[in-house]
Amino acid sequence: MIVRDLKEARNSERHVFSEGWDSVRLLLKGDQMGFSFHITTIHEGAELQMHYKNHLESVYCISGEGSIEDCATGETHAIRPGVMYALDKHDKHVLRGKTEMVMACCFNPPVTGKEVHGPDGAYALEVDEVA
Repeated sequence: MIVRDLKEARNSERHVFSEGWDSVRLLLKGDQMGFSFHITTIHEGAELQMHYKNHLESVYCISGEGSIEDCATGETHAIRPGVMYALDKHDKHVLRGKTEMVMACCFNPPVTGKEVHGPDGAYALEVDEVA
């Protein structure tokens, strides 16, 4: 059984910071669950272009407001508490924080813990994750 406290994890190497967001990675690849689980804060006013070419992600909004734009279709969806979205086709997207948003995120395959978005908006895939 794995038990972690969000407050404690915020004060550890599991708390990762990047431009426009920060994320507490509560479950990582090393936990051997087959997915990773994060509590991510999207900063107010952030406009994040992302494209998870190597990972699938589902996201649930706990608090705050913003939007997500599907770059393939131009369609924009409002995000508010209670809204979930899943990037089931490695969807290239733009996430915008109207206010600070707190999100619960799940990644498959799991991330290792230190990833930040590359120039293409993606997390790199570890060589051993290809198998």
